[in-house]
Order: sequence, then C-alpha cells, then structure tokens
Amino acid sequence: MAAAAAVAVGVMTAGTALAPSTAAAAPRPDTVQQGLNALVRDDGLPAALASVQGRDGRTRTYTTGVGDVTTRAKVPVDGQVRIGSNTKTFTAVVVLQLVGEGKIGLDEPVESYLPGLVRGDGIDGRHTTVRQLLQHTSGLPDYEGYLDEPSLQHRYFEPRDLLDIAFQHKADFAPGASFKYSSTNYVLAGLVVQKVTGRPIAEQIDQRIIKPLGLRHTYYPAQGDRTIREAHPQGYRKDAADGHLIDFTELDPSAGGAAGQMISTNSDVNQFFTALLGGRLLQPAQLAQMRTTVPIGDSGAAYGLGLISRPLSCGGVYWGHGGDIPGYETRGGATDDGRAVNIAVTTVPPDAAGSEHVENVVDTALCR
Repeated sequence: MAAAAAVAVGVMTAGTALAPSTAAAAPRPDTVQQGLNALVRDDGLPAALASVQGRDGRTRTYTTGVGDVTTRAKVPVDGQVRIGSNTKTFTAVVVLQLVGEGKIGLDEPVESYLPGLVRGDGIDGRHTTVRQLLQHTSGLPDYEGYLDEPSLQHRYFEPRDLLDIAFQHKADFAPGASFKYSSTNYVLAGLVVQKVTGRPIAEQIDQRIIKPLGLRHTYYPAQGDRTIREAHPQGYRKDAADGHLIDFTELDPSAGGAAGQMISTNSDVNQFFTALLGGRLLQPAQLAQMRTTVPIGDSGAAYGLGLISRPLSCGGVYWGHGGDIPGYETRGGATDDGRAVNIAVTTVPPDAAGSEHVENVVDTALCR
C-alpha cells in the first residue's frame, strides 16, 4: 500500500500561539508542518511526528500521515517510538557519571573492566580505552553490518552474542587512529557499567536519568519485551524487493542493547537533551569531555562522547544524536540557549537522502 496515498494532517499546540499583529494579517505558514508533510508526501513515509521546544520553554507537537497504514488510524500526538541510537547518549551519560564518581577512568583500557573479553584480529582490549569506545575511535568492527535485518524481528541476543559476531571480523583500524561508527562500542560500554556497578545498564539508566528527570514515557525494554507500552504509531520496514511495508512494530530490540534498545517520545527526548546540556546530569568536567569532538568525515558534524554536534543553517550548532532501528528513525537535538527539536518517522528511509530530509526539518524547526 502506498503510504502517501491518503495523508491525514494534524497539528496540536501546547502553550499559546502568537497572534497576528492585526486582525487582517494572514497566518504565517508553519514551516515545520510543511516539512513534515513533505516527508510523507514526497519521501513516502507512513507518518512523521515532531516536538519543538522554543527558547521560552513552550512546546509545539506535530503529526502527519497515518498511524496505521491498514486501518488509517490517526497518528498519536507525541506517541512513543523506538529511539534507536539515541540510547547511546543515555549509556554515555551513565559511564560519565561513573567517571565523575571515580569508578571508571576514561583513558583506562577496557581490559581493566572486562579482562580477556575484547580479542580478535587486530582487536585487543589492553590497547582500547573507554574514551575510544564512547567516541567511536576504537576501530572495533560493527556487528550491525553482519546482521540479517529481516530475520531480527523476533530474535533475542545476549550482549556477548553481538560481540561474538563483531569479533569474528578484523579491526577496521588501530585504536585511536580514526573515527568509524560502531554499535559494538556501546554494547561494550554497557557491559563496563554492569561490571563496575554490579547492576544491569537498563537499571542504571532508569535510576540515574529517567527517574530523576521525570521522563514518564521513556524506558529500556525488559528482556523479551517486544511491545511498545503506550499509544504509538505503527513502525514499518520496507521490503527491499518491492517496497512493500512490513509491520515491524512488535520487535525484540535486543540487537540494539545499550547501543539502541530504548523507547521514548519526542518530548521526553527533548527534555533529556535539554537537561544534559543544562548541566543537570553531569559535572562540568565530564560534560566538557562529552562535548570534545572528532570530525565525522567532511559532513560538518562531529562526534563527542555519545553526543553529536551538527551545524545550523542559521549559525551555531545543535547537540543530539539520532537513531535508526527497523520501524523508526529519529533525528533531533538541542541548542545551548534552550531550543530543542526531535522528529520521528515510522520507517527508516531507504537512502541517505531521505534521512537528510528529516534532518533538514530539524534545522528548519531550530532556525525558524
């Protein structure tokens, strides 16, 4: 079914919209809504949702498309979605909190915490540091590149299953020699947290971040939980052969683990990044380390410790992450002056151009 054949468009505003300067003034077109509509109309995405927080703290939430391509149900306003690799920022925050507590050393080798685990062709935990894990400069191969995505929907993985897949392959480069994104790094970071605290990463994220910030719609799914708890749009995977949309809403997210397992809403993700940049989660020294970046190719973006900076067309940068997991893509972040945007779409765009279109709407929302 063509997702864009019939588009239901809606916008809900929390807070008070600014009134026109005169009674006769025509309302200004909402560029965020227009951008979301184009994602559904032109990119063929089933639905798009957004939450936009202004400098004044007021939030606007948006929806477009359909929440279910079969029933044509409406998109739930600020519905829950799988946030994929935004999970990496949560994991990095926990690691950096433990650094601040003197329990983890950023420049300590992974071997200090997980002796004998990180081994392979060009792979050695004795020469790979915690910092290199968080900044993707470890050279460790990415297990995700060796997974058969269509078969993942109902398969459960232990973290060490994912590492076994990764470590069958040669290292991409010597530790510290370059940057290359690899979810293997964050599966290991989650295990470092578990070893140091004696508790699972899911519990540490909940106790150290979710509960203190009051993120009521955010959680790390428990082992075996394939559902999304609250109101949500359905998530879809496009069949590579014919483009048919396959419902991937029910999914075992264990292939993401500490690198990509979490569920949240756009508004909660905005609250998380705003609190992080505002110094509510990390001590100044650790936040400064998190914001110390290496370039991501020639894109203009740069990667810190679980945090990405991207340039804005109106000047300056915003800080966030983003994530892809079968069924959902999320993009967004926050600025130092309190603006925040997060956008979710209900299938991963099939090419880089589609994801760039989502990021362009983020830029529009932050710069308007």
